[in-house]
Amino acid sequence: MVWRVLPDSIRITTQSEDQTAQLGADIALILRAGDFIALSGDLGAGKSSLSRSIIRYLAQNSVLEVPSPSYTLCNTYETSPKIAHFDLYRLTDSQEIDELGWEDALQEGSILMEWAELGFESLPDNAVQIAIKISGENERQFAFEGNPDLLKRIKRSLEIRSFLNENGWENAKRKNLTGDASTRSYETIGTSGDALLLMNAPAMTDGPPIKHGKPYSKIVHLAEDVKAFVAIDQLLCEMGFRAPEIPAMNLSSGLLLIENLGADLIIDADQQPIPDRYRGSIEFLNALHACTLPDQVQLVTGENHIIPAYDKEAILTEVELLLDWYAPDQSNEPISQQAKQDFEVIWQDLFKIVEDQPKTLVLRDFHSPNIIWREGAKGLDRIGLIDFQDAVVGPTAYDVASLAQDARVDVSERLESELINYYIELGNLDYAGFDEEAFRTGYAIMAAQRATKVLGIFVRLDLRDGKPNYRKNIPRIEEYLRRSLQHPVLSDYQKWLKSVIEL
Repeated sequence: MVWRVLPDSIRITTQSEDQTAQLGADIALILRAGDFIALSGDLGAGKSSLSRSIIRYLAQNSVLEVPSPSYTLCNTYETSPKIAHFDLYRLTDSQEIDELGWEDALQEGSILMEWAELGFESLPDNAVQIAIKISGENERQFAFEGNPDLLKRIKRSLEIRSFLNENGWENAKRKNLTGDASTRSYETIGTSGDALLLMNAPAMTDGPPIKHGKPYSKIVHLAEDVKAFVAIDQLLCEMGFRAPEIPAMNLSSGLLLIENLGADLIIDADQQPIPDRYRGSIEFLNALHACTLPDQVQLVTGENHIIPAYDKEAILTEVELLLDWYAPDQSNEPISQQAKQDFEVIWQDLFKIVEDQPKTLVLRDFHSPNIIWREGAKGLDRIGLIDFQDAVVGPTAYDVASLAQDARVDVSERLESELINYYIELGNLDYAGFDEEAFRTGYAIMAAQRATKVLGIFVRLDLRDGKPNYRKNIPRIEEYLRRSLQHPVLSDYQKWLKSVIEL
């Protein structure tokens, strides 16, 4: 398959039916509800063949019967997204297009429409037209033009296919996995027996500048490309922990092929914590916190990655998400300037308390979605790590709080207490000056800090990013925050929350 990108179009040539079918699958991977693909070309050019491969991929059925809708005009399929396959070749009057219900179909899912030019004088703005020409016995030329967003997604899918081809996975089957709260997405590559994971993480910042000319991601030290993931992965492996191998990478395009460590988590089928697995995760943290960190990590490319400090600006900017998103959402009115100033003073003082406490590698999202339980392995090798690109150097208590107040599952107060005690009792804390009381104070502060920022993030994910499902976790985070507020060090913050949003 040969392809190239022009300023507002994509040109592809396939040399076989298999390549055309693979092209259809690669297009299907990126389809969303609201996508409109119009197929044009002479009779026999391959419009129905491309449609069939798209539909079969979405149905995950390579032998699915996909009849031409020449006579029915439209066939629908209950795939994800739902897809409507139109063929307007036998349309007798272009005005009949509105009677076919294409607008309703577009709201519910995606559209594949053959001979769209017979029904539309001009295609809808969200459409991409694929013009197909026969250029040889099995050779087809495809020209993509139209909606820039859809073209961009198709281009990215083709970049992934090229990356796989270049690294020995020419005929690999691809399947989408659920993404996360960031811009990263994942695919399984290959069959279940030899599957790898593909991380699709193009370099980007998190929003416009908000302070000192810097975006949020740079202020709070979120990874803006895959180099941080590669560096921390390498460091964890060198320390003897179980991070995935990376058999192929393209750092400039943000594509990684990584080892699939499995799908077994530290929670059960009912989304409840498995206490032994949480304790195993505490054992990992205890061992990690006993390790000496290098000043920087040298990547295989020769570049150096300096692990950023979880500094005052980062911690305070994160908690301000509560002011920007959660608090106004709860109170339905802007937060007063005085309340904002009081909030900042409280967190300035809390930061001073943890500033001088022992520091370690903070993985930052060390909780159930990101911890793979490797049944059959022994010791710390049971803990597989998959999400650590935002790692920083910060307070030892942070990841303990991230686990013991798991944002995605209900950790009882009793289990939380057991995990904190177990961390302390393990006795592997050989860094100088470990102080149990200071650790417990630091834990309360960092647990409250994490809950505070997560409340803001979950509201932001809904209101800014259109991901409302995260709201279901808010009551859990509120309960965790109430627990942490019982510590005397947080008494001023507790008063502030009660006066501003009645938490």
